[in-house]
Amino acid sequence: MKPSSLVGMKAPTFSLRDQNGRLLQLRDFRGKKVILYFYVRDDTPGCTKEACGFRDNLPKMKAKNTIVLGISPDTEESHKRFAEKFNLTFPLLVDEKARIAKKFGVWGKKNMYGKTFLGIIRSTFIIDKVGKVRKQYTRVRVPGHVEQLTKDID
Repeated sequence: MKPSSLVGMKAPTFSLRDQNGRLLQLRDFRGKKVILYFYVRDDTPGCTKEACGFRDNLPKMKAKNTIVLGISPDTEESHKRFAEKFNLTFPLLVDEKARIAKKFGVWGKKNMYGKTFLGIIRSTFIIDKVGKVRKQYTRVRVPGHVEQLTKDID
């Protein structure tokens, strides 16, 4: 099942804590573009590669008035360890009950080693300065993704 597209729509609102306990809301970033990416789990190979790709490209994104926010169901403590271990300097938001993932349509059935379960469908959204979704990437493949986003955030 492919998540439905939010492109052209106002992005769902949220209020979540980051790895440092700060409460962040999407509206806090009005006037900036936001790359909002949903990832499966802290400190796993694919998620680490993706997060480090964002970290390494932050200067290019900041030059385009863009901030990065990562969201996963992991805890604040897990996010903090992950951020410290890999020097991640952007917010990692805690969505333990997957409420925001469901709002964005990225919580769904997954299949691994013949077992079906519910989880995050790795996805990224580019949200414009007024809070509308401009681009959506679902079932993201990590290699080359951050580089493509860097080009797409005109």
